[in-house]
Amino acid sequence: VMQKKRLMGDTKHFCPVSLKENFVLYPGLQEHAAKYKEKIYYFATSEYRDKFLKNPEEYVAHNEPLQAPPLRMCLLGIHGAGKTTCARQIADKLGIFHIQFEEYLQELILPKTKRKVGPSFDEDQEDDNKIPEELEEFSQTMTKTKRAKRKQEVKLTDEEEAIKANLMDNTELPPEVLDKIVPDWWKKEPFRSTGFILDGFPRTSDEATYLSEQGLCPDVVVYIQVEENDILKRLFPPRLKKWKDRRRKKKEYKKKLKELKAKKRV
Repeated sequence: VMQKKRLMGDTKHFCPVSLKENFVLYPGLQEHAAKYKEKIYYFATSEYRDKFLKNPEEYVAHNEPLQAPPLRMCLLGIHGAGKTTCARQIADKLGIFHIQFEEYLQELILPKTKRKVGPSFDEDQEDDNKIPEELEEFSQTMTKTKRAKRKQEVKLTDEEEAIKANLMDNTELPPEVLDKIVPDWWKKEPFRSTGFILDGFPRTSDEATYLSEQGLCPDVVVYIQVEENDILKRLFPPRLKKWKDRRRKKKEYKKKLKELKAKKRV
């Protein structure tokens, strides 16, 4: 066993071409192995093996060991499992970035939507408590700026529409949208040299397949499993408070509407 370990290449069982070109530790396969200077190297694909054999000196260590990429971690779990809380603590402890996937999607469309979208945010929107147009002139709180803003309609691009549909109805994100978001965390600075913990992605088997096909391998994936009762205890109190606040606002709205109608009659 010791002899076999000594005969393995600088990147052990990981593909040296993936490490050099994509800065990713991608496990190599035995069927794509090649021997160079009495050492065996394993490659992710036969194309990478051929690439290595054309110019092997480009992919092997010379004066110092090859640099391994920083930690890239995926943290998964159902809503309310505590992913974000754990991810923040891990990111602070290890000095890596914390990326909350759904929050990142919200930020991409927030400049146009002006508010967060999704089932949990729809309950908070004020459209139901909007002063009717015929009573707006009697409302002291309605300014010209607000009226102008409501008249402005911002059109979303196809990509932004896809992101909005994903947040609203859990519609799957197409690969072309993922291409503009996910690879940057592996390939561009400052994430490339610092590392990250990706909170809430991949969410489906198709998204996991997308990572695999793109050669974007996380070093570790953690799934947090929580009992339903624990989630209920955690999420119910703030939801109840939210519901009470909405109810109070609705009563205030009805009272205000009544006053404005009376004002209009006068």
